[in-house]
Amino acid sequence: MHPAIYIMTNRKNGTLYVGVTSNLRRRAWEHRNGAVEGFSKRHHLVRLVYFEEHPTIASAIRRENR
Repeated sequence: MHPAIYIMTNRKNGTLYVGVTSNLRRRAWEHRNGAVEGFSKRHHLVRLVYFEEHPTIASAIRRENR
């Protein structure tokens, strides 16, 4: 699995969360199951709406910051 940036939401036109991960499948599971405390759990951000894979974590972070 490649590093990726991703966007999660809680509903249509709802709150957005942009993140970077080295394992998108695991991270999406963590969001859906509330496995990690923080902003995404408080706002129930469980829907993956967009992702982009990148060759390195550094390039994914640069894209996230844009």
